[in-house]
Amino acid sequence: MAAFVDVIIPVPLQGLFTYALPVGLQKQAQAGCRVVVPFGNKRSTTGIIVRLHDNPPTDPTVNVKDIMEIVDEEPCILPSQLSLWQWIADYYVCSIGEVFKAAVPAKLRKQAKASIPDKGKGNAKGQASSQNSYTLPLEGEQGYGVLPELSPAQSAALAAIKENWKAHPVCLLHGVTSSGKTEVYIHLIAEAIAQGKQVLYLLPEIVLTSQLTDRLQAVFGDRLGVYHSKFTDVQRSHVWQRQLSDKPFDIIVGVRSSVFLPFQRLGLVIVDEEHEVNFKQQEPAPRYNARNVALIMASRFKALTLLGTATPSFESYYLARTGKYGLVELNERYGQVQLPRIEIVDVKELRRKRLMNGAFSQRLIEEIRLALDTHQQVILFQNRRGYAPQVQCHVCGWVPTCPRCDVPMTMHARSGMMTCHYCGYTVPVPNQCPACENKDLRQHGFGTERVEEDIRKLFPEARIARMDLDTTTTRQAYEQIIHDFANGETDILVGTQMVTKGLDFENVSVVGILSADTMLNQPDFRAYERSFQMMAQVAGRAGRRARQGTVILQTMNKELPLIAQVVANDYGAAYHDQMLERRQFAYPPFTRLVVVYVKHRQLSTVEALAREVTVSLRQLLGTRVLGPDEPPVGRVHNLYIRRIMLKLENRLPISSIKEQLSNLRNQLLAQKPYASATIFFDVDPL
Repeated sequence: MAAFVDVIIPVPLQGLFTYALPVGLQKQAQAGCRVVVPFGNKRSTTGIIVRLHDNPPTDPTVNVKDIMEIVDEEPCILPSQLSLWQWIADYYVCSIGEVFKAAVPAKLRKQAKASIPDKGKGNAKGQASSQNSYTLPLEGEQGYGVLPELSPAQSAALAAIKENWKAHPVCLLHGVTSSGKTEVYIHLIAEAIAQGKQVLYLLPEIVLTSQLTDRLQAVFGDRLGVYHSKFTDVQRSHVWQRQLSDKPFDIIVGVRSSVFLPFQRLGLVIVDEEHEVNFKQQEPAPRYNARNVALIMASRFKALTLLGTATPSFESYYLARTGKYGLVELNERYGQVQLPRIEIVDVKELRRKRLMNGAFSQRLIEEIRLALDTHQQVILFQNRRGYAPQVQCHVCGWVPTCPRCDVPMTMHARSGMMTCHYCGYTVPVPNQCPACENKDLRQHGFGTERVEEDIRKLFPEARIARMDLDTTTTRQAYEQIIHDFANGETDILVGTQMVTKGLDFENVSVVGILSADTMLNQPDFRAYERSFQMMAQVAGRAGRRARQGTVILQTMNKELPLIAQVVANDYGAAYHDQMLERRQFAYPPFTRLVVVYVKHRQLSTVEALAREVTVSLRQLLGTRVLGPDEPPVGRVHNLYIRRIMLKLENRLPISSIKEQLSNLRNQLLAQKPYASATIFFDVDPL
């Protein structure tokens, strides 16, 4: 019997922790089981056994503590999960403990026994049982719906995907908006289930799960499980436990955290809206991209992967064009409905002539009136929430800024508060300027709250709703907004980028893009790509059924090539232009990026540490190191921030470089002046 175990502890410290295994617990110990162990100043914490062995520490002065308790009779973490966690920790340069903390629901990280379903019963509390009849075709099976009928174009795409999979386990489905990609997915899911395989269906946004779940449940019934952060911790724990049973869900629909669930026979991964930035975890570590993690997981299961979108990420499209992925195009809308007609409105000229009604051009107002008169619906897209992005004293120019972050505070009229969208700090909206005591404070710009208020004044008879982070704090809230709009109980939906992402509303005839240019004003080499994707996606919400929709695109610079490409839905031209620039300036997909962030409460300390990091990295990587510089927001939560960018050729040994980065961080933070600083790495930043 093994005398020692190596354990993962959910803390941001490198490596595993070795504990002694008391004789009385040796028969029960297995890799993947939770254990209660003494740790640091805490009386105890919960960890996961990774390895059992007989090797005592080489340092005889180390006092190896005993495990206090083994929580599980059977492992609650599978070997495939532990292996994936280690890959994530290595690739994204973080600790496996941070991966553990992100991966496992909080209820399962506590010191309580998991109620894993009995073998053969397949029933977790609060979940229906799953019937796994792998030898009957699904269509027509009692209790399940009939598969949707495919159009000739969809059938051709389905056949092409399966043909591509013979040579490429990953295939990109580039289908225009409303081309019926979901129906193709459903047929592929049915085939995978019929073969006894499990399916992971990844979505970028929680708001998308409601509509999709209804469609999938109509066909697959209780074979379907849903997993995301708006569910309670108890609900997520039940899904996890169900997946460990002999009767797991055949299909999991979820957002990025669902890549951490236990899968026993994964056969198909679908990543819908694969271009979306929300697949990337930004804070805290691990800063992983769920799309890329899903690709790794699928390859380890020898599963097939389908990436689907109307606007592929340029990196994915490049991999498809160069033969690493398969590529299938679906270029017509379902029912041969025409793509929406996009009309450009020159806001700059209208403002010069004082012909704008707040955020709305006369053409947009006319189209909204026509839609309402004909009982059609309208979506208005403004990618800023709140009432006004900035408040300013008209006399002295004072602007209320966050005392903890270097950003102006956003006015929220309904709550009467100024809010920092970085740290959440709030103060009441000021009545006068604290600098000069003048009361002439003016709002600049339009957020979704202001748009909602103004559109109510213009169309008082219309039923109006708003969908942004402020109105979708609960699962019930966003589900209700989507339900009401889908069922014609709302006439006008005002929203941020949430309304751009794959939602299917059959009665929308008009989409208004209120400020196309703001998306381009970001200091990011991907700003052009994201602007095209966002405008093309929101435009695609219009006219998805019998009649052609209309999009009013308001811009301050109608001559931009991007605007013409959006109007023509010319993804190829946008891709070609950006590939020329990226090749010239060495950006992905022609290089790999790693951004090093340095944070500290003292400006002098963060600048000194950033210089040391840069000097050390230049000795290692030379001119591939750019910086240090100050990011667009240079202080958040009272921490000053500096960043260093690494542009690494694809041929470089990236694993070795990451190991050196980790070692450099440990060496610098071990020095007394920098002990309270933070250094972290963002691999493949978005």
